[in-house]
Amino acid sequence: MLTYKGYRGQIEVDTDAEILFGHVLDIRDVITFKGKTVEEAVQAFQDSINDYLEFCQERGEEPNKPFSGKLPFRTTPERHRQVYIAAQKSGKSINAWMDEVLGRAAEEILREGSTKS
Repeated sequence: MLTYKGYRGQIEVDTDAEILFGHVLDIRDVITFKGKTVEEAVQAFQDSINDYLEFCQERGEEPNKPFSGKLPFRTTPERHRQVYIAAQKSGKSINAWMDEVLGRAAEEILREGSTKS
């Protein structure tokens, strides 16, 4: 796994073409890269990120960021009330309470998934 400027990239091997190629993960826009060696692929990954950020700046557009930390959430009024009460009883804001509860649930599911492999 590659990381650069907050972006993550994944490298794969094409044995027929004898190249390494990859793409940037976790964003809507498509950013790809390739190289004949690991060093070339890593440099191409970084160059592709830099080119993407420059392109967005030239167009006056905000580049896609992997996982902004903002998670829109919609629910029923009754569930909203329940979440509010649970957060209050825990002495936390709704956001802090949801972050804690969702984090625990995600970790549990990820743990279960890793034991099923």
